[in-house]
Amino acid sequence: MDENHGLNSSNMESSESQHYDVAIIGAGMAGMAAAIRLAHFGKKVCVFERHHVPGGLNSFYAFSGRKYDVGLHAMTNYVPPGIKGTPLVKLMRQLRISREELDLCGQIRSRVAFPGVSLTFTNDFAVLEQSVREAFPGQIDGFRRLAEFLRGYNEVALDAEARSARAVVAEYLTDPVLRDMIFCPLMYYGSAKPNDMDLYQFAIMFKSIYFEGFARPFDGVRKVIRVLLDKFRQSGAERRMKCGVRRLINDGRRVTGLELDDGTTVTAGCVLSSIGALETRGLFAEGETVDDRHPEAGRLSFVETINVLDCQPAELGWEETIVFFNDSERFDYDVPAELVDPRSGVICFPNNFDYGQKKLREGWLRVTCLANYDRWASLPEEEYRRRKTEWFPRVTAAARRFLPPVDDDTLAARTAATDMFTPRTVKKFTGHLNGAVYGAPEKVKDGRTELDNLFLCGTDQGFLGIVGAMLSGISMANLHGLSGGRRVEN
Repeated sequence: MDENHGLNSSNMESSESQHYDVAIIGAGMAGMAAAIRLAHFGKKVCVFERHHVPGGLNSFYAFSGRKYDVGLHAMTNYVPPGIKGTPLVKLMRQLRISREELDLCGQIRSRVAFPGVSLTFTNDFAVLEQSVREAFPGQIDGFRRLAEFLRGYNEVALDAEARSARAVVAEYLTDPVLRDMIFCPLMYYGSAKPNDMDLYQFAIMFKSIYFEGFARPFDGVRKVIRVLLDKFRQSGAERRMKCGVRRLINDGRRVTGLELDDGTTVTAGCVLSSIGALETRGLFAEGETVDDRHPEAGRLSFVETINVLDCQPAELGWEETIVFFNDSERFDYDVPAELVDPRSGVICFPNNFDYGQKKLREGWLRVTCLANYDRWASLPEEEYRRRKTEWFPRVTAAARRFLPPVDDDTLAARTAATDMFTPRTVKKFTGHLNGAVYGAPEKVKDGRTELDNLFLCGTDQGFLGIVGAMLSGISMANLHGLSGGRRVEN
């Protein structure tokens, strides 16, 4: 399939029919999955997307002849064939996706690196357990009890009470460094809260990363998008690209119309929004200012630097898949005072998954660090570009402290291209307030809003990661689009 053709086609009906059973705002992973699920049951559904490519937070862009993944470092929740009942298996079943279609390749080996201590993990939980036993021998019994507690915990219950994950984990692990090391990957890959997580979200991420694991299609996020587009077309759902929703017309109780960017209006019996809780409220709130300064808005955002190499990272001694690093006495997951906080972050080598005999044509080094949206957003354009140029080597250098050494001249000689995105980039292409990658801190697990026929899915519903986003779309489609509030399975 020609990727650009597939991504840009509108699948629009003629203007004669403008009423839908379900209208979906946003063609991210959650919105696309919801549409496919609803269309499978005969619902007339349309997805409205302001941009020209689907995927939302997990998409790609082309620059100077190369395609760069956005968002996706790895898909979580990976399990090998034959294991049933896991989120990935449920997702594939409900969207009618085969394992072969996703072409998922497991990670090789990842690490959490703190000053003087590291934990290694793979897609085999026993590796992490052994690493904890070796690095923190006095904590292994508590770690095992924590794992046992989480195995029995129902993290997807919509009525689960809010609890601090930090407080619960402290009941099992007395060493603050080990606690920080366990939290570091989970927060970087899913937490909208500074320095803590709701227990159910901690459980989601612990299971998806440590009990299950990381994987990646050989073609990266483009493969996932292609599979979703194929299922989307087969389902008969419609989508309108470069046609967002600018206002939700309502009577104070229900959405009565969706006013589109082109000035036309459509109607729908049910509306699912995947753009965020506050961002959705901004489409219909009267007399309320919904912007970056809103007290309920998320604040956590990132920068990411990308080095494209003319060799495989392993040729430079970089053989791990993902490294989560922190060089402070305590791990501080919060909005930094400066433009970037290089003390902690994530290093990803997309080459270092188990692709068998295949190899990516070029090498990739991606480094992600916490960043301050307000400071990036306030910069004049010329200053903005200068600051990106200033911070790129600083971010890369911060990460390289936790990798086998490669001198600056060698890295420069092996680097074929570079790029960098900031919180300003995130805001531009997702619409998330403050460029907050994981949305608002408080999630709406049942998806309900002030309007009876308007529901949330995706980032602010509360399921996490690419698999979680798609399951959120499916879950909310089942609960609100198909069953009037009752759960639906097949």
